[in-house]
Amino acid sequence: MTGTIIDFEPQTRVIARLAEAVTDERLKDPTPCPDLAVRNLLGHLIGLAAAFRDAARKDLGPTTDTPPTDSVPDIGPGRRGELPKVLDELAEAWRDPAAWTGMTRAGGVDLPGEVAAAVALDELVVHGWDLARATGQTYVPDPAALRVTYDFLLAAVDEPSRGEIFGPIVPVPQDAPLLDRALGLSGRNPGWTP
Repeated sequence: MTGTIIDFEPQTRVIARLAEAVTDERLKDPTPCPDLAVRNLLGHLIGLAAAFRDAARKDLGPTTDTPPTDSVPDIGPGRRGELPKVLDELAEAWRDPAAWTGMTRAGGVDLPGEVAAAVALDELVVHGWDLARATGQTYVPDPAALRVTYDFLLAAVDEPSRGEIFGPIVPVPQDAPLLDRALGLSGRNPGWTP
């Protein structure tokens, strides 16, 4: 990302819009995330938004120390208000240039602020697709967030820890849309259907 500050708000608004359209009847539906129903995916989005909000603020503690695989997330009765609120806070926290510098923590891993921002955008873009696909909604991610996600995933292809974070790469034609190529790098099949 080389020192460029990306506005998270366009992508957080996409997520909020998708989540608002999810009816209670869809909460048990499967998602592209193995073992996660829509309700768990929404819970994961709430948790990751809080964790990366706090990582941006350098407010390290329970939200930034807990690995995302420690438990299956779920939602509470206030999900309709909770997710948009924490997404707004996430976007606001990453507007501060200090969020992008120095070290921080997310998921129990210490990392540079700029890398934490890329991870957060990747989570929002990929899980936005997961939510849209699982609930039959149209998905158009923020172009800047998608570009950061693709570049981040492409850079991680040869990382030794890649297998701990992402599924096996799904081959996607090089002339496919950028979103499909990013999804393939994340271990998702762009053609997935419930």
